[in-house]
Amino acid sequence: MTLDPQTKFVLDQLAAAGAPPMETLNPEQARAAFIMPLGEIQPVGKVEDRTVPGPESDIPVRIYYPKEIQETYPALVFFHGGGWVIGNIDSHDDICRALTNHANCVTISVDYRLAPEHKFPAAVIDSYAAVQYVYDHAEEFQVDRNRIAVGGDSAGGNLAAVVTNLSKDRKAPEICFQLLLYPSTNVGGGATVSMRENSEGYFLTKGTMEWFRDCYLNSEEDKQNPLVSPYLYEEVNGLPPALVITAEYDPLRDEGEAYAKKLADAGVEVEAIRYGGTIHGFMSMSAVIYQGKEALEKAGSTLKSAFSK
Repeated sequence: MTLDPQTKFVLDQLAAAGAPPMETLNPEQARAAFIMPLGEIQPVGKVEDRTVPGPESDIPVRIYYPKEIQETYPALVFFHGGGWVIGNIDSHDDICRALTNHANCVTISVDYRLAPEHKFPAAVIDSYAAVQYVYDHAEEFQVDRNRIAVGGDSAGGNLAAVVTNLSKDRKAPEICFQLLLYPSTNVGGGATVSMRENSEGYFLTKGTMEWFRDCYLNSEEDKQNPLVSPYLYEEVNGLPPALVITAEYDPLRDEGEAYAKKLADAGVEVEAIRYGGTIHGFMSMSAVIYQGKEALEKAGSTLKSAFSK
């Protein structure tokens, strides 16, 4: 289908702004330039910033509590997107608030270490450690350890998929659901149709993706590591249910959908939804792209249903 009018408006505005390609900036400049069109900040019950201990350093987290007061809640541990290089808990504050409200859960947003200062596997180490800590210290967060989900967008979706596989392999912690929002799943894979057709002009470009990858990885060999490319996991049976959301004009569309199919073929309960006419990152643009709101509502309602099982 053709571009959704609201998505086209966003792309036209970005083009008119004339910002330099991200790959021409250094990481600090790119982080400063990464500003999403935040909408109305949804009120939640309570927000707390703290740290949790990791194996290499303390990990900052932001905890969102629902308005409805309960003794314990289900939890979503969320990993922000940004190519493992940019983004933070502030850049995804609106998504975490929306998911907290829609799913009536505690959302714990993880500020994992970024590349290139901290290359692979630092982000994986921090992400897994954060989930393990929440599981082991569920009472600290008023969380039911039997109802902990993981999720993230883009690079964060990659980390959520990796953490889910790691948790299965290590038999801990127990994860009940995975929310994968336009995830990167096959960093070293060949050029897909969506990668070729959407490599320029649709917000996330081929050049930016290559820059992210080069910042994150240590070598070409890393591309073949399942901790980088979760699609390469040979055994994905027995993983928890998943919702995989993709966007039509996203270079990452096909690899996200291929991962969903791989899960489904292995007997994992999966719902895969492609939002037509829109682009990578559209859920972070829900202030101006209505489909972003719809997708957040769908993600939240699916989480809520998963938590009730």
